[in-house]
Amino acid sequence: MIIFPAILESFRSLKDKTLKVTFETNEVTPEQLTGIGQSLNKFGYVAFKETPFKDKEKEVLEGLEPDYNETGKTPAQRLRGVFYRLYEQKPEGFKTFITYYEHHMEILTNHFKNKLD
Repeated sequence: MIIFPAILESFRSLKDKTLKVTFETNEVTPEQLTGIGQSLNKFGYVAFKETPFKDKEKEVLEGLEPDYNETGKTPAQRLRGVFYRLYEQKPEGFKTFITYYEHHMEILTNHFKNKLD
C-alpha cells in the first residue's frame, strides 16, 4: 500500500464513461517512489482524505479485499470486454456497440430468467 500526501488536481470524463483523475504531490520518499513505480498500469483502489490517515484507518485499508480478479477487472467488466471483442469481429448489423451489448445482455438475461422457478 502506498500512502502519500497529494492534491487532487483535476479530473475529466472519458468517452467510455470512466474518469481520469490526476493527483499532484510534493517530494516523495524513495520507498514511495518505488511503490508508485511498481504500481504503474496496475488496477487498485485510491483513498483520498483531507487529513492524514490514522494507524487504525491504515489497518482497515490494508485488510480490504478486492472484488476483482488478477486481471484487475470484475466479472461484469470481463464479460463486457468479451462482448466488445465479439462486436469488433462480427457486429451482426448493429451500428453501435451499445445496442449490440444491450441486445446480447437481454438474450443472456432471459436465458437465465427462464431457468428460475
